[in-house]
Amino acid sequence: MLATTYRGPYRVRAQHVPEPSIEHPNDAIVRVTRSCICGSDLHLYHGLVPDTRVGSVFGHEFTGIVEAVGPSVRNLKVGDHVLVPFNIFCGSCYFCERELYGNCHNTNPEATAVGGIYGYSHTAGGYDGGQAEYVRVPFADVGPMAIPPDIDIEDAVLLTDALPTGYQAAEMGDIRKGDTVVVFGAGPVGLFAAKCAWLLGAGRVIVVDCVDYRLEFAKRFAQCETVDFRSVKDMAVHIKKMTDWLGADVCIDAVGAEASGNALQRITGVRLKLQAGAATALHWAINSVRKGGTVSIVGVYGPTFNAVPIGNAVNKGLTLRMNQASVKRHLPRLLEHIRAGHIVPRELITHRFPLEEVADAYHIFSSKLDECIKPVLVPPKAASVH
Repeated sequence: MLATTYRGPYRVRAQHVPEPSIEHPNDAIVRVTRSCICGSDLHLYHGLVPDTRVGSVFGHEFTGIVEAVGPSVRNLKVGDHVLVPFNIFCGSCYFCERELYGNCHNTNPEATAVGGIYGYSHTAGGYDGGQAEYVRVPFADVGPMAIPPDIDIEDAVLLTDALPTGYQAAEMGDIRKGDTVVVFGAGPVGLFAAKCAWLLGAGRVIVVDCVDYRLEFAKRFAQCETVDFRSVKDMAVHIKKMTDWLGADVCIDAVGAEASGNALQRITGVRLKLQAGAATALHWAINSVRKGGTVSIVGVYGPTFNAVPIGNAVNKGLTLRMNQASVKRHLPRLLEHIRAGHIVPRELITHRFPLEEVADAYHIFSSKLDECIKPVLVPPKAASVH
């Protein structure tokens, strides 16, 4: 089968690898119909995530048709068209019982934090991902969900990660009616977080970025104000000026490890890999939120230390909330919002590439060429599936 494989930093290619097979009675084999490239895939692509091995198959956002099921699978059948949350979870451990699916204890037992994730290095369990023609889906009885007949496939593929992550980012902000919410990052997750902030009662939403086309897209998609940080000398002062010198009620870090905006952070965190990435957006969030406010963190950082201004957070009495999104928990509510027309996830998709052209897709997305916001990959046998 054809699959996206990692060949080293800035090098991926579509090549033929063996098809997956049933390895456990609760497995399913899914023929992929759509998969996405995520902003966090770029951390892998850029060589910033530890234990990303040559030959690894990338991709944690995908939909597909069930081709085979193990003998223990009861909730899926061959032919079901499913969306597959990026979290791999058992459904029965201490954390899954509390709907913390991103922290499943059984799918990545050697880790102290994250559970299993498709296509995301051996730090997340070493599972092959969905930027391929076929993928093995463990714990198939609890993870995948059949796509409802009234939901478009390209809305469904964004329900596997990007939209639930943006929604959880807003939810973790504990937004109250009329709150001012600042979102750092106008990538897909930041855009969804801004859109969802309105759904949770925000009175004002501001998105911060430095790429002109992303800022313009944010205005159209999320009906928000924007700040180009290239024109800002001191972000905390700027946000305070915009908010009667109090600061924002909620700040959301939707950037993570590869933030621009601070040369020293960039050099030490990204180029020299001395930290878990550049924590520029996290600094801005902590320093721009009001005293007693909330900082929500969904940007991906590595497992080593960051130079984080924790003293400022303590002295301001902030609430810091963060986690991988528990996709399955959010699906019922998000489906309601889609059906009501409150949000149309596929509006974020700007590019569609055949899987064979995945190297070009990564280059265009990584380099922010051709006004790319969200790229989708279409395997050869899935071109006609809608």
